[in-house]
Amino acid sequence: MPLIIAADNLNILNPAVARALDLLDPKPLQELARRAEQAGAHLIDINPGFLPPRRHDRMAFMVDAVQEATRLRLILDSPDARVLARGLAVCRQPPILNACTLENDKLREILPLAAAHRTDLVLLLLDARSFPAAGLEGKITLALELREHALAAGLNDSQLIFDPVLPNLTWPDAWEQTAAVVKAVRLLAGGEVWPEPVRTMAGLSNLRSGLRHTYPVRVEEAALGVLAGAGLNIALVDVMQPGLMETVRVINQVV
Repeated sequence: MPLIIAADNLNILNPAVARALDLLDPKPLQELARRAEQAGAHLIDINPGFLPPRRHDRMAFMVDAVQEATRLRLILDSPDARVLARGLAVCRQPPILNACTLENDKLREILPLAAAHRTDLVLLLLDARSFPAAGLEGKITLALELREHALAAGLNDSQLIFDPVLPNLTWPDAWEQTAAVVKAVRLLAGGEVWPEPVRTMAGLSNLRSGLRHTYPVRVEEAALGVLAGAGLNIALVDVMQPGLMETVRVINQVV
C-alpha cells in the first residue's frame, strides 16, 4: 500500500504561519496549502500550537483559509479538545484528530469529541505524564491501553491511527528509540498485536526538529524508507524539504 504523506508545513513554528495567525491573513496559509498539494501531499496537518482561550478561534481561521485553497483532507493537530472542537465546527469533510495520549484530560475530553463526530483519531503513544516508552514492550503496552480507552469511548478500530513517537536526535537514546518505533510499526501494521492490522503514523520532522544544520535530510529519508518497509501508513513530513518527496516517490514504487 502506498505511503500516505501528510504535510506538516502549516504549523506555528513556521514564521509565515505565525505571522498569518497574528494578522489574521489567510493568504500565506492558502499559498502553503497549494504548494503542499502541488508537492504531492495527500493530507494537510494544521497545527496552531498552544493557544490561550482568547485565541482558540485561530484553529477555525486556519481551517477556513486552507479549505479555500485545497480539497485535501485535513488533520487537526492540537492537545486541546476545545481547539479541536473549533476546527471541527468548520470542517467541510471529516478530518483526522491528532492526538490523544494517556493523559487524563486527553482521555476525558478528546476521546468523546472524536466519538461524537465519528472522526479518525491519532493515538500518540505517550503515557499519563506525556512521556514516551523507551522500548518496544512499553510502546505496545501503551497502544493496548489507549485502544481499550478508545473502544470504551465508542470508537472502533477502523478509526484509530497509532503513532509510536519518533524521538528528537538530541535524546541520549534517540537511535534506540527510533529502532523501537520501527519495531512497533511492524507489529501494529502487521497484525501481530491484534487479529487485524491497524494504521500507523510517524512524524518524521521530530527527528531533526531544531537540528537541520546538524543532521542532513538523508536522516529523515533513511528513516522513512525503513518505516515504510515496516508497514507505516502515514508519514508526517515537511513536503517542501528538497529531495524528500522524490524519496517518497521511489519508496512508493516498491512498497
